[in-house]
Amino acid sequence: MSRRGLAAVSSVLDQAASSATNILVLVLAARLSSASGFAAFSMVYVTFSVLLGLNMAYVGQSVVLEHGERRAVVCRSAVAFTGSASVLVGAAAALIGLGIPGPAGGAFLALGVVLPLVLVQDGLRYCFSALRTPERALAADALRLVCVVAALLLQPSGASPGRLVLVWGLSALPALALGLFLLRPYVRGARADLRPYLRRGHLGQRFVVEFAVGNGSSQLAVLGLGVFATPLAVGALRGATTLFGPLNVLFNSANAFGPPILGRRGGKRAVVRTTAALGLVLAVLGAGWATALSLLPDRLGRQLLGDTWGAAAALLPATGAQYAAMGLGTCALLTLRVLAPKATLAVQVVFSVLSVVLLLAGYVLWGAQGAAWGLAAGSTLKAVAAWTRVARLPVPPPSPADATAPARTPG
Repeated sequence: MSRRGLAAVSSVLDQAASSATNILVLVLAARLSSASGFAAFSMVYVTFSVLLGLNMAYVGQSVVLEHGERRAVVCRSAVAFTGSASVLVGAAAALIGLGIPGPAGGAFLALGVVLPLVLVQDGLRYCFSALRTPERALAADALRLVCVVAALLLQPSGASPGRLVLVWGLSALPALALGLFLLRPYVRGARADLRPYLRRGHLGQRFVVEFAVGNGSSQLAVLGLGVFATPLAVGALRGATTLFGPLNVLFNSANAFGPPILGRRGGKRAVVRTTAALGLVLAVLGAGWATALSLLPDRLGRQLLGDTWGAAAALLPATGAQYAAMGLGTCALLTLRVLAPKATLAVQVVFSVLSVVLLLAGYVLWGAQGAAWGLAAGSTLKAVAAWTRVARLPVPPPSPADATAPARTPG
């Protein structure tokens, strides 16, 4: 296998390891907790997911675009900035936890303690990507997967949400140590510079806006249900989404490896044919996965999600519809990113806000079922809008030189 092929395989496996970690953490937490305990844990994990996405957008996306000799400085700076920022955000989370009564308060307090560990450990993958050594990220993330599963399996049934969050976070220490050790040869002698991250116009600021409207808004809306309505709705929605984790691996891989591959496909028609076919495949997989999950016996379902299974299983049709639409929408946005990169932000802003409105309105009218169908409707409308935008893209005329002139040789 070529070096490029090995890097691609390592990147896919690393994404799979990271996704498997998130899935298994939620599955094990659900099995160890009561329905109310898992709801509190889910509120904290949604908060972490938002913070993780913001860090990926603000720091990680700009790191992977770096080339040349500055990569060592950029990687060291990214680790230093993530560590410093996460200490401040962790302190704020701990203060919030002190002000929240009950198990949820203890869980937020624990999140504040471990946040720097988990964010820095996850952020190292972007450094290894920029350095074109994804196999090192895979080694660290595989160790993270093993450690967190082992640590949670050792916890007693009925463990408090705060204890589970603390164990989950501290189990990142071995992977963090390994990642820093593997990164050290590439950044030795480089000095961290945090000033670019604090300047107006930093590239990450645009990526944060896209993340906030595309992903963070729905996560925050789900979290809001637990704060202003019932935490049990958060547990049900989070539990149903967890079951679709394998599809998230495919969506993330399409976004990671799609642009360079599609860039070599040629003109608009070739790119659209490829992404439309991929979108249909992902939509069928989403519907098929939902069908398979709905046919699971209750005994197996409870082994996966414990007491949360009953509420999550009721949401499977809606969540399956949402993921089928997300497959189509992901490929439409991927098409726009390749053919018209500036066109994605408007679609994300308008239809992500609409998804939040539909989620909240659905909850008010029909509870957790309505919230899940609201998310499905929002994803469907976003996919329709994105493909409509693709259809309206102009087809560039063929270049006369490309069509008639013979190939020129240098000299």
